Amino acid sequence: MIRIVVVDDHALFRSGLISLLNDMGEFQVVGEAANGREALDVIRQTKPDIVLMDVNMPVMGGVETVRALKNHEPCRIIMLTISKSDEDLISAISAGADGYILKNASPEDLKKAINQVYRGLGVLSPEVTKQVMTAVASGKTPQQEVGLSAREIEVLSCLARGLTTAQISNELFISENTVKTHVRHILEKLEASNRVEATRKAVQMGLISAAEY
Repeated sequence: MIRIVVVDDHALFRSGLISLLNDMGEFQVVGEAANGREALDVIRQTKPDIVLMDVNMPVMGGVETVRALKNHEPCRIIMLTISKSDEDLISAISAGADGYILKNASPEDLKKAINQVYRGLGVLSPEVTKQVMTAVASGKTPQQEVGLSAREIEVLSCLARGLTTAQISNELFISENTVKTHVRHILEKLEASNRVEATRKAVQMGLISAAEY
């Protein structure tokens, strides 16, 4: 049997999915979690073959969790989400996800996807395949997609750590006015209204680590 951990912040969906998987006869759900941070503990304890995980979750999102797992755990990861966002999709694949399936998939399609990924193949929902092909053809990373420079990523990391303008200035050896200019550009490019929102979006997109937030 293929051992599975389900990670989703919606308890009702999680419960229904677990029942569906267990009833299929080929799978055994060995653990569940409501966010990425919980998932890391559950996965370390249960050692699943496959992780089915949502993208957007509180505490620790799916993209950052994928990155953490790929560094330490041998399991394969399928993102199971409602999101068709280019940012979510490309960030998840770039972080190391083995598949990206939309929640409107049929039970049979989900079953096929799990078996494919278990055999070492990648899998994408048909609705998002073109987006990946376009991104690969353009060769763009999530950072490039939003147009952030290397310096702006550095400033963004400082914002995530809660540093003030003066502290960022001292750390990066640039003037406070330059810091303010970078912050303004970051907010514009991420379409964020303030520093907190910019940091949250950056984490969700995989531009910076949740550990910095």
